[in-house]
Amino acid sequence: MRVSFDLDGEERTVETAPDRSLRELLREDCDALSVKAGCDGGRCGACTVLLDGEAVKACLVMAAKVDGRSVTTVEGVADGTLGREVQDAFEDHSALQCGYCTPGFVLSALASLDDHPDADRETLRSALSGNVCRCTGYEKILDAVEAVAERRGEAE
Repeated sequence: MRVSFDLDGEERTVETAPDRSLRELLREDCDALSVKAGCDGGRCGACTVLLDGEAVKACLVMAAKVDGRSVTTVEGVADGTLGREVQDAFEDHSALQCGYCTPGFVLSALASLDDHPDADRETLRSALSGNVCRCTGYEKILDAVEAVAERRGEAE
C-alpha cells in the first residue's frame, strides 16, 4: 500500500506493507534515525514521535495510519521553536548521557508543554512517565523541562 504524509515539513510518499510499524517505516524507508528502536512494545518511549502534534510511540502505530497526516521527529524541530528550547534545556541541564532516549523525551516534553505551557513538576513527571532513561536518571530531565515551563510561565 502507498502512504503519503508530511515528515518534518517534507511531503513523503512510501510503499509499505500494512502490517509494518511507523517506527520501521520512518527508520528503514525515510532514514529518520532519531526514531530509536527500543522495546517494540510501547514501554520505553525511545521511538516517540509527534503525530499531528500528539506524542505517540511509533512502535505501536501502524504505518498505514499516517496517510494524510503530519509526523514530527526530533530532526524536524526547528530553531526558534519550543522544541529547540527544550533541546537546549536538555543540554544546559546535562539531561542526557548516551542520548539514546533523548529524542523521545524531547518530543514527549514538547507535546506536554504545548498542551500545558506552565506545567508543574508533577504534571511534567506524569507526562514523561512513558519514557525510560537507563543512564542519566530522571531528575536532570525534569529540571530541564521544568526550566522551560517556568520561562514560558514568566513570559506570559
